[in-house]
Amino acid sequence: MKFAHFSHVWGKPGMTPHERYEELWRELQLCDELGFDYGFCVEHHFRPDESWISSPSLYVVGAAARTRRMRVGPMGYVVPLYHPLRLAEEIALVDQIVGGRMELGLVPGINPDYFKPFGLDYNLRKSPTLEFVEYLRAAFGERQPFSFHGDVHHTESARLAVPPLQKPHPPLWMMSRDPQTLEFCARHGINPGYFLVYPRADAAPRYRRFLADWTTAGWSQPPKIAYCTIVYVDESDQRALDVALARAARAYEGFLPPPKPGETFEERVREHSKKFIGRGEPGASEIMANLFDADYLMKHELVFIGSPDTVARKIHATAQAGLFNVFMGEFNFSDLPEPDLMRSIRLFGENVIPALRAYEPF
Repeated sequence: MKFAHFSHVWGKPGMTPHERYEELWRELQLCDELGFDYGFCVEHHFRPDESWISSPSLYVVGAAARTRRMRVGPMGYVVPLYHPLRLAEEIALVDQIVGGRMELGLVPGINPDYFKPFGLDYNLRKSPTLEFVEYLRAAFGERQPFSFHGDVHHTESARLAVPPLQKPHPPLWMMSRDPQTLEFCARHGINPGYFLVYPRADAAPRYRRFLADWTTAGWSQPPKIAYCTIVYVDESDQRALDVALARAARAYEGFLPPPKPGETFEERVREHSKKFIGRGEPGASEIMANLFDADYLMKHELVFIGSPDTVARKIHATAQAGLFNVFMGEFNFSDLPEPDLMRSIRLFGENVIPALRAYEPF
């Protein structure tokens, strides 16, 4: 198994953005010292009450400047928000700056509110994202200047000043549980993954099909499948629960749209969970409806809180059931104090990673 520090870079009470970024760098430095494999961030926009990371490229460069071994990347760039040529240039430059330690996540975006200020149509987000994979391979190919004419992206005779250090490009990721997207990922050698709001029992059959498609495609290396959730490790189960459980039950308030006038928190949760029914995902709707219920989170093992032995056991069991071999832990959530945060990361790195490093879930 492999292990990642994952961050939404949530805004934290009493912290300025600069202070929050400085804390993030301290987290990543410790992870690097402890043998974490990856550091990943999101790309979110226009929510000062939520995530404070609108530029994944700056995260990658800042993280790489403060670490020596970890591979770092976005999970991922919201591709439709960029001109494809500009994004290709930026990816190549970032990969060179960080010495080839870049991992490259590409996503279509899940929040319509990111698209409106840019004057873009949220409903037309998937095709540009998938086609960008072929665009990248043309842009980073041996033939320069390059041209590309697809259904969405068009470039005529452009020469990149700087190619990526990794050939043909940094390793690709695409977080998705959509069957068609997973089929695309298997065909193109892209590592997928999913978040806690999608039930592992629903994900497993889709990922079994993905693994079969990956084998059929003839890739020489096995894929990496990521799973992301809250994790907190402390010296005992009880101490971990006392520090983290209530905070974990409020960790993802940022998933909810901003409240309407007079709207209660419960109404916001109920309305947001209905969106997953419309997508044909009743299991995800149930999780979303109960995402702020601490008892529900623990009963269904949706967050991993406990002693090192307990957390290692939970990851071991769920990795096999949910078919993932990369665990992306969100260590910094809610108003978790930094001493507790850093103790949790250290205990995870010193005890949980060694216990699971040789485990192969599939």
